[in-house]
Amino acid sequence: MTSHSPPHREARIPTGAKVGAVLWIVAALQFLAAQWTVGAAWRTPYSWIRHNISDLGNVHCQTWDVSRPRYVCSPLHDVMNLSFATHGVLLLAGALLTGAACWGRGGMSRTARILFLLNAGAWVLVGFVPADVDENLHVLGALIIMGIGNIGLLCTGFLRRTAPLGRLRPITLALAAVALAGAAMFFGQYDPGIGMGTLERIAAFGTDAWVLVAALALLRSRIRPARHVPAPPRRGRCSYSPGAKSYEDGTSTCSSGSP
Repeated sequence: MTSHSPPHREARIPTGAKVGAVLWIVAALQFLAAQWTVGAAWRTPYSWIRHNISDLGNVHCQTWDVSRPRYVCSPLHDVMNLSFATHGVLLLAGALLTGAACWGRGGMSRTARILFLLNAGAWVLVGFVPADVDENLHVLGALIIMGIGNIGLLCTGFLRRTAPLGRLRPITLALAAVALAGAAMFFGQYDPGIGMGTLERIAAFGTDAWVLVAALALLRSRIRPARHVPAPPRRGRCSYSPGAKSYEDGTSTCSSGSP
């Protein structure tokens, strides 16, 4: 008796995973909106090129940062810190909801998801601990976001291609490479002429750009019914009774003839 391969089934995206994709979109958009809103409230101009993202969440008005002295005074710092924390919670919830159905299985999938969850947790940390309240803890969070988080994005680029998120390999690897390069230059204090604030955003926003692309890809995935493929007739010995014009082996009709 010969075996046959099961019918091909289109990858199905669970409803919970699509909810997670929506949370990712909300996470990125609310974070971007908060930065525009809080930056616009500054009495002294806030520069996306010169200022750090963390400056928006600093609670005191003062000249800040010995390495790059700049005046920081953010009237809506509470809004920004809430956005940091919300960003992390939504990223984390989205990662949990998408799960193995979207990330696939295996060691690389587990590694990527663990690093992604650490990245999400670090956003919560920087929201609760502004840079001018506890600089050490805040810097730790930034290192996790721009270091471990971007390494996690790189690992995501090597997910199995059978996984829905694994099909985004080219854009995932491109975003990871750019974000890691930005992080190296930012922490190395090397400005190629685009501003340290720009470098920090390149390093920190790689994951946000990816979750937008990934979320849209998951939401656009269509569930197609599996095609029915009839099983081929089994090759077996036909049963025969004298005088019968035809006889059967249980699955197909055999022609009559000499036994």
